[in-house]
Amino acid sequence: MKIIISNSSPDPIYEQIGRQIKAQIISGDLAEGESLPSIRRLAQDLQISVITTKRAYDELEREGFINTVGGKGTFVAVQNQELLREKKMKIVEDKLSGAVSEAKMLGIGLAQLKNMLLLLYKEED
Repeated sequence: MKIIISNSSPDPIYEQIGRQIKAQIISGDLAEGESLPSIRRLAQDLQISVITTKRAYDELEREGFINTVGGKGTFVAVQNQELLREKKMKIVEDKLSGAVSEAKMLGIGLAQLKNMLLLLYKEED
């Protein structure tokens, strides 16, 4: 599991950790049932407070991404495939919404935006 903390980010460290772990779960880089580092180990590896890592894990557990089993550790939770698909779609929708807002602000019309999206999509093939 790879986590990068940005001191220049306006987001709190626990949110940065949570967002990166969530992204790794959604992308499949972290598999269902896979063990995560302990709160203390992650804090030590990232050189941050145990309280910060605990808060990140608590948020992830509340959202259903991880499970903590007393005496055994923390693991990636079994994901409902339909819910996982919805989460992926939500991520794309949020990014597209931002792109639409920027396009409107810059005076780029829908037709031109569609063409840009088609070109970018084809480049990825």
